[in-house]
Amino acid sequence: MAEPTDYTPPKVWTWNKSGGGQFASINRPIAGPTHDRPLPVGRHPLQLYSLGTPNGVKVTILLEELLAAGHTGAEYDAWLINIGAGDQFGSGFVAVNPNSKIPALVDHGGPDPIRVFETGSILLYLAEKFGAFLPKDLAGRTECLNWLFWQVGSAPYLGGGFGHFYAYAPHKIEYAIDRFAMEVKRQLDVLDRRLAESPYIAGDTYTIADMAIFPWYGGLAKGWLYGGAEFLSVQDYKHLQAWADRLLERPAVQRGRMVNRTSGEPSSQLRERHEASDFETKTQDKLGTAG
Repeated sequence: MAEPTDYTPPKVWTWNKSGGGQFASINRPIAGPTHDRPLPVGRHPLQLYSLGTPNGVKVTILLEELLAAGHTGAEYDAWLINIGAGDQFGSGFVAVNPNSKIPALVDHGGPDPIRVFETGSILLYLAEKFGAFLPKDLAGRTECLNWLFWQVGSAPYLGGGFGHFYAYAPHKIEYAIDRFAMEVKRQLDVLDRRLAESPYIAGDTYTIADMAIFPWYGGLAKGWLYGGAEFLSVQDYKHLQAWADRLLERPAVQRGRMVNRTSGEPSSQLRERHEASDFETKTQDKLGTAG
């Protein structure tokens, strides 16, 4: 592979399979399935196919919050999709999400299954289905959706931008790291200023906007993402830190962070979730299969 300073783009781009770095085995410039693999279906109407990444955690936090609030219809099966092994390119998963990204949800609770993909869509679908964590008045709902869609549009700069070039790219490119570090710090400042005005992202009430933003920006603030906390001086964002701590005190947030998780302490990993009791009996330390 040419060094970054030696690269001149050709007139027509062609795919270099060896140039993908850490993710070369799963990244490709075409869509569609690579193999035939139906998805499992459990006994609950809501079937989640996911992984405990920030995007996956958004949805499991909401599902656990719904259950904690008494919405028994939000019981769900969470199946592990190993993106490193290419599970997202199986025929069953692609049928649910043609974009082959986790998470994906299927609601079997009606006459016909409803597929829901993209996290913003899943959060909005569940909030509307159960009438929870989304304000009902027009102004409050709009403010919540403002921030939900802010997260959808902003997080790629954090993940695919800063995270990729700082932590995963095969070469450290100063321009790319500086460009995305600047943007991520601007986003952190946006959130810190907002949280100086109100205890939660959309105002006085905890909503799906908080659940969408927390796994990415709360995770960055608490030092979980990309080893970039010191580099980005995340401790300087005091209001963001306090908000992240408030959310971490919520038992449903704690549970949501465990579902479909495959790293960290074995006691924090519930790789599949089918019943509420699984948190007590089926974490990796209980199963004795931490590897």
